[in-house]
Amino acid sequence: MTKHNINNSNELEFAIFCIENIAAKLNVNAAIVYDALTKKSSILNDYIIPEYEILHTQSKEYIVDDILDVMKERGITI
Repeated sequence: MTKHNINNSNELEFAIFCIENIAAKLNVNAAIVYDALTKKSSILNDYIIPEYEILHTQSKEYIVDDILDVMKERGITI
């Protein structure tokens, strides 16, 4: 997969939105989710940011569930 860095404020806001909403769903601190998406894996830069154009048009529930599915597929647990 291609790794993408955050390029603009929209992508940054979306990354924060994803992290905060996953944390809320799992009832954990957002820092734990951030570490899982960046240090334990590269999901933030090789999935969330590259798929921003598609993902940001979906519902909050879809986005959170989709990212949790990707984490599960890659063996990333929180």
